[in-house]
Amino acid sequence: MHRLGLCCVVLLALAPLAAVAWRPWPPRNGSGELEGIGASKKFEGSSDFVKLQYHMGPVLAADITVHPIWYGRWPAEQKRTIRAFLRSLSPSPSDEGAGGIPSPSVAAWWRTVRLYTDQTSANVSAVVKLGQEKSDARMSRGGRLTRLDIQSVVRDAVTARTRPLPVDSSGVYLVLTSPEVVVENFCGQVCGFHYFTFPSVVGYTLPYAWVGNSAARCPEVCAYPFAIPSYVAGRKAEAPPNGDVGVDGMVSVIAHELAELASNPLANAWYAGEDPSFPTEIADLCEGIYGTGGGGAYTGQLLTDGRSGASYNVNGVGGRKFLVQWVWNPILSYCSGPNALDQ
Repeated sequence: MHRLGLCCVVLLALAPLAAVAWRPWPPRNGSGELEGIGASKKFEGSSDFVKLQYHMGPVLAADITVHPIWYGRWPAEQKRTIRAFLRSLSPSPSDEGAGGIPSPSVAAWWRTVRLYTDQTSANVSAVVKLGQEKSDARMSRGGRLTRLDIQSVVRDAVTARTRPLPVDSSGVYLVLTSPEVVVENFCGQVCGFHYFTFPSVVGYTLPYAWVGNSAARCPEVCAYPFAIPSYVAGRKAEAPPNGDVGVDGMVSVIAHELAELASNPLANAWYAGEDPSFPTEIADLCEGIYGTGGGGAYTGQLLTDGRSGASYNVNGVGGRKFLVQWVWNPILSYCSGPNALDQ
């Protein structure tokens, strides 16, 4: 993965565009005005819309190790919530506990991602481990970051003088920015993105993703449905299962990016459309859908925590609950998740 051929050199030139892997809900038309709620079939999980294709590139078939990079100030409880979600993707017996994790689970959600294969018929890995972490509370690259700066944050983490992150051939580097950090196009166009690092910047080709905490800037865009846009009349925000609108919103975007990173790590594997600089990937196809019947302004049928009243659709380690969007199922040819009523 460290040696790029001509096709990848072309992709490098397209990097700033190809990095866009999540766009705000709901869609806007060409003039920038809001389209009608539900106007795009993209939000209905319709097979009529989708021409998902495999473009012969690799998927992440080896055991995946996620290395979080905490950029900015992160309270301990927020870190615990995100770590719990990452550990829930393929929990160890000790994580599952004596009674196991009840259904529907985060691990069952990941099984849909695992359906994607490469040209050798190797599936996306079942194993997703939480790896080493790095914190940059002082924001050494400043409080305003460009897309390319995110790669520099990864470089700083793997080249640090003290406790650098390992350069991991099966690693995924997850840059998480706190609410005070402004990232290029954050809230206006993206809530997160993924791509791969350039050897000219980092020294290696490494899959990475960025997700920002939108709590202070645009929770109605990036933490929906825990905050509702003003133009959606009559809709009440859902209560976040971990009591934190920003972080609970991040969990779904993290899930979105990890699913797409696993199935399209070098922008040449699974996506719809002919232009790799504007890919529509397996989670893009199901934006806004969290349960049966979801689409447009409706999340779909969710579960409700009997004690807190919070909304969720999957269970995780340590009794945690999360709300994560569905992803495209290549066997069924529609969006699906483990909380579907027909499961």
